[in-house]
Amino acid sequence: MAHNAYKALSRVFSVVLPAAGAGLIAGGRFAHQYVADQLAGQRITMPGGKDLPTEEMKSALARYSGLPMTTGPQAEAYANHYIGAHLAAAAKGRTYEEISQEYMAASADPDRKDTQEAADLGQLKEMLFTGSSLRGMLLNAYGWWTVGSIASWAGVGATGLGAVLAVPGWARRRGHRA
Repeated sequence: MAHNAYKALSRVFSVVLPAAGAGLIAGGRFAHQYVADQLAGQRITMPGGKDLPTEEMKSALARYSGLPMTTGPQAEAYANHYIGAHLAAAAKGRTYEEISQEYMAASADPDRKDTQEAADLGQLKEMLFTGSSLRGMLLNAYGWWTVGSIASWAGVGATGLGAVLAVPGWARRRGHRA
């Protein structure tokens, strides 16, 4: 009796898992293609050579040098090791919030509001906002690329498990009639 139940479950899962696997693989491919299309539409060329002044930038970005940005890993490397590095250097370790507070304090002070310091803080605040926004969007693309990769691998695993379960589910036992 238990053997028949296991055999029935194996048969069910040998059909359901590959079907689910195919859906997961299709979803993963869709995610990768969608991210690639969106990144390609931005026409970003990965920096290289003299545009990578630090060893950290070179180690993270050199393999992509001169290529159009079309993958999640490229977006992540560019966001963290190119944009992120430039933002950190420009802000001298301060955050957008800290620069914004400094700018608001300078703008509210009648003796400082029309100074070059206030203008520089305003420009830095805008640059940090724009750069942080772009960095966040690129990291979002990397996140969805990763979701697509996980879905694809889960689909491969589900399909493989379904194939393994098909053997005991559909095979006839020796010496027994079906």
